[in-house]
Amino acid sequence: MSIFEAVILGAVQGITEFLPVSSSGHLVLLQRLFGIAEPVLLFDTMVHGGTLLAVFAALRRDVGGLLARPVQPLTGFLILGTLPAAAAGLAGKRYIEGAFHSGALLGYSFLFTALVLLLCEGLARSASRSDPFAGETERRYQSEMRWFDALIIGVFQAAAIMPGVSRSGLTLSGALARRFDRDFAARFSFLLSIPAILGALVLQIIDLRPAEAAGAGIVPLLAGTAAAAGVGFFSITLTLALVRRYSLLPFAGYVGLLGALVLLDQHISRFFF
Repeated sequence: MSIFEAVILGAVQGITEFLPVSSSGHLVLLQRLFGIAEPVLLFDTMVHGGTLLAVFAALRRDVGGLLARPVQPLTGFLILGTLPAAAAGLAGKRYIEGAFHSGALLGYSFLFTALVLLLCEGLARSASRSDPFAGETERRYQSEMRWFDALIIGVFQAAAIMPGVSRSGLTLSGALARRFDRDFAARFSFLLSIPAILGALVLQIIDLRPAEAAGAGIVPLLAGTAAAAGVGFFSITLTLALVRRYSLLPFAGYVGLLGALVLLDQHISRFFF
């Protein structure tokens, strides 16, 4: 892998990890475009570490609050929200790895992400309308979160273990479907990425072969990691601003179009698949 390819892949990982468009799906597409036949496990591990640094930097107040007072309801909600994805990842590890290698379900996964974004944005909009009798909205806030909410959002995250299904998109959609306000929905989604990324890092390190680590170029690794961290920080900041003010519908349209193009290539043109 060249330095240029490493920077491009790292930047794509950084921006798509937090935008609701699927980082894993975009990395599979770029690997096909660059002709990288085998997934580079060490590189993938490093860029995930870069995006983790981005979360710590962008959400330093939230993370600092959790570290200063670890025994609090939010900590429990994050743990509970992580359990479904952890169980799904461990149970379907081999199947998921096969899906990453083949990319056979990529187009359908993109379309699934688009559908979820559309449906949950509709629920969020209905929650923001005022009750004509009570004069109040149905939006909920962090103080109103309960264990069932965290579990539902966790189930949404578990559905995002396949390449092409956006983790941030589904967790954000799950929070919006539970009628939480958009700011907390986005922040909870990003905080929930911390144990998810840490878990992926642990599994990748376990699977890492010494020969691959010894043969990896240090400069491409560092370049890709730096790109993932820098662009990831920008992506979190951008996504928070967009989610607070605007709709998820443009993201749904983009991912839906991408899914249609992938299916077109897989079944008709066969340029990349």
